[in-house]
Amino acid sequence: MLEIFIKLLVMLLATNGAPVLLARVFQSHGAQPLDLGRQLYDGRPILGSSKTWRGLAAALVTSSVLSMLFGYGTWFGLIFGVLVMTGDLISSFIKRRIGLAPSDQCMGLDQLPESFIPSVYAVGALGVDWWWAVLLALAFMLLGILISRPLFWLNIRNRPY
Repeated sequence: MLEIFIKLLVMLLATNGAPVLLARVFQSHGAQPLDLGRQLYDGRPILGSSKTWRGLAAALVTSSVLSMLFGYGTWFGLIFGVLVMTGDLISSFIKRRIGLAPSDQCMGLDQLPESFIPSVYAVGALGVDWWWAVLLALAFMLLGILISRPLFWLNIRNRPY
C-alpha cells in the first residue's frame, strides 16, 4: 500500500509541476492560453494566461509516462492527468471569479481540487480504500507548501507560500 501511495503522490507532484517547469524553460514561447484570452461577462479571463496548451500537454505526457513506468498503463496515466488538470482549471476558474490574478496563491484552492479529484479516480481504479484519496490530497497539499520556498529560491515559483 505504501508503494502505491508514493507512486500516486509522485504522479500528482510531477503532473502538476511539469507545466511550471516547462514554462520556466520556454518562457512565453508556445504559451497559447487555453481560454484563448477570452473573458466572461465579469470582464475577467476565463482561466488566465498561465493555463496554456503547452502546460496541458506537458502534464498529460508526464502523467502517462510515469503511469507506464509505474506499471499502471498509459490510459490510467492519461485519465489521471486529465483529472489533475481538470482540478487545476476549476481552481483557476474560481480564482478568476473572485478577482485573483494568475499565479496568485490561495491556500487549499490551489492544491485540493487538482489532487483530490485524480486521487478519487486512482483509488477507485486501483481498488484502494477511499480514505487514501483524502490522505493523498492532504499529503500533496503539505508537500506543496513545504517545497514552495525552495522552489521560490530556485526561481521556479513567483512567490512562496
